[in-house]
Amino acid sequence: MEKYNEFRDTGLPWVEKIPKGWKLVKIKYVLKERIEKNNPMKTENILSLTAKQGVVPYDQKEGGGNKPKEDVTNYKLAYPGDIVINSMNILSGSTGLSHYFGCVSPVYYMLYPYDGDVRYYSYIFLDEAFQKSLYGLGNGIQIKESSNGKLNTIRMRIPMDKLSSLRIPVPMVLEQKAIADYLDDKCKSIDTLVIGLEKQLEEIQHFKRELIANIITKGMNKTVSMKDSDVDWMGNIPKHWNVTKLKWMFEIVKRIYGAEDRDVLSITQRGIKIKDIDINDGQMAESYANYQVVNVNDFAMNSMDLLTGWVDCSPYEGVTSPDYRVFRFHPDKPQCHTYYKYLFQMCYTNRVFYRLGQGVSNLGRWRLQADQFLNIRLPQPPIEEQEQIAAYLDTRVGQIEELTADIKAQIEKLKEYRKIVIHDAVTGNIKVTEGE
Repeated sequence: MEKYNEFRDTGLPWVEKIPKGWKLVKIKYVLKERIEKNNPMKTENILSLTAKQGVVPYDQKEGGGNKPKEDVTNYKLAYPGDIVINSMNILSGSTGLSHYFGCVSPVYYMLYPYDGDVRYYSYIFLDEAFQKSLYGLGNGIQIKESSNGKLNTIRMRIPMDKLSSLRIPVPMVLEQKAIADYLDDKCKSIDTLVIGLEKQLEEIQHFKRELIANIITKGMNKTVSMKDSDVDWMGNIPKHWNVTKLKWMFEIVKRIYGAEDRDVLSITQRGIKIKDIDINDGQMAESYANYQVVNVNDFAMNSMDLLTGWVDCSPYEGVTSPDYRVFRFHPDKPQCHTYYKYLFQMCYTNRVFYRLGQGVSNLGRWRLQADQFLNIRLPQPPIEEQEQIAAYLDTRVGQIEELTADIKAQIEKLKEYRKIVIHDAVTGNIKVTEGE
């Protein structure tokens, strides 16, 4: 890309220099705040704003989040061409350009230009360097930056009077349009690549789930005779396998440790991990003395969350929450730990545990009671076959995880490149001319 010949200092923390022909203007002189309440009600179309999706109708929002209020007359109106900003989450990227008419949360700001190309100004707000420069302006919960540069635990409301007094680079209108056109094209190309890679990840994870479920319940020898297991999620299993209740192989154990000299273990989607209690990350307890013992080869599961929880076979000695379920093989009935680790994890991914749960699922309280758990019927291949299956899955899953990690790294590089492209264009590090 072509470069500008002359620059001038800005005195701003997030952009040291801008092209000599650009202006530095306070936001309030180029963008006007729209303050228009939905009262009397003009629309019931509720819009949502996320860092990933931007501004979308609420029913298209991915994941969870706050449920909208039934009475939307206290909501604000947003119009196509408005820059929508979540005043509580702008530091983590919750800003976007609206293409819809609808109503939004009262904590959102709507800005539109007096003159110029709104897309250019929208990209200013999407610039990560600009977002990080806002730290210190907000009122509310503190934030911190993780080792990978990501901002976490951000609920800092930035008052409009502070935001509107910030200075931003403002090129001529024709140049704004050229920059916006360039960024629209570049970001669309990058986003298309990311979507394709994310689709690959979904397909790989689906293949992984199917592979594990098939091998765990059917075995590796496709020529053996099969029989009906009389268990719906198992279907047909090899004729020489047994079907037994979990309680005949496992026992639930709860041993309160009473001291604080063991590692604290967390159950995550990546397995059982040692919790770093010094960094105050995640939920913390005042004392860990009432936590329960977990020994090497004990199984531990989050039986209170059957949708996003997990189960693993512990490689560590430690303690974990007394709310979790810890269980182990009966001492006189050893089996292959890895085989049953894969089986229990499959019961999460394939919603076997979920179907047996009780509670209020939409509030995240969906539990698997102990009696239901102990009476689950499981396949029981011969131990030698369990070990063969476990070794095979370790190899195949390891290969899949390597491929997954490679694709995720590609996605992160593309996302970083997108940030660089936006920053360079809106700050004049590159010269964008019409048609580029």
